[in-house]
Amino acid sequence: MAMLTLFPPGLQSSSAGASPSTASSLRTLTENASLAQHAKALALYLAQTEVHTYAFSVAANVILSLFPFIVLMLTIARQVFHSPAMVAVIADEIRYFLPAGQDFVIRNMTILSRAHGGVQIASIVMLLISATGVFMPLEVALNQVWGARRNRSYLMNQLVSLGLAFAIGTLTLMSISLTAAQHSLLSFLFLGNTDNVVFGFLAHWLLQISAAVISVLIFLLIYWVLPNRRLPIVAVLPAAVNTGLSWEVAKRIYIALLPWLDFRSVYGPFSVSVSLMMWAFVSGLLMLAGAHYSASRHALRLARKADPRHHNDPQSDI
Repeated sequence: MAMLTLFPPGLQSSSAGASPSTASSLRTLTENASLAQHAKALALYLAQTEVHTYAFSVAANVILSLFPFIVLMLTIARQVFHSPAMVAVIADEIRYFLPAGQDFVIRNMTILSRAHGGVQIASIVMLLISATGVFMPLEVALNQVWGARRNRSYLMNQLVSLGLAFAIGTLTLMSISLTAAQHSLLSFLFLGNTDNVVFGFLAHWLLQISAAVISVLIFLLIYWVLPNRRLPIVAVLPAAVNTGLSWEVAKRIYIALLPWLDFRSVYGPFSVSVSLMMWAFVSGLLMLAGAHYSASRHALRLARKADPRHHNDPQSDI
């Protein structure tokens, strides 16, 4: 699948390998490209059949890994840290991150996390299997976006996927612990009087800030580690921030549209799963759009560096 951007793929592989004619033609395209042209290129990319296939594959495996992941986090909070505050934070983050069926998910995942040890073992096994299913199509998609010559071998992909799953789980656990500590500190400062508007406002915004930071960090890890080529972190950091913020906005729009979509009238008791699946698909598209943006931005940066007229341009390092 050819990458649909405003920039020739040749420059995306290496700035040193760009010929003067390639750099010149790229400079002409990038300097004359308007915001509308960039938006059009992104729309053309997202309209590709392969992109939707990748997003659907990611969505299916995200749903498969979501529930074992929640059970695992609840089990660690309850049986390892023995922290009711962390359990409460996990419930709050489920309400924050999921667009629908939050109480249903919290209730059933709590029951499962209190079950016998076999459930926890099954959760870990399912999480490991589904996590590799999430990252495998993502790697292929990101490799195509960045012009990587080949994908990793199956074994290397499994190792990288497991490493990413472990890193994301660790980040999430750290975020949960930090938020729980913040709630405990707030409760101490308010002398235990937590049933008031000020405490609720502060606790809500601390949770939102923590959730936004963890979202950006997860996107950053995926954009930086998953492509099968070395990328400078400055090439993907802006895209991670933009995608994280766009994801927050898109979630609010999706929640507002849910009553109009009315999945319950079509799917009945399965409407929760359908609404979560659709949101995972939208999230997959947003993630791939962010990758396309970061590759385009990096190509523009390389084009400016390849042009002697831009060597003294402070914007060439942006």
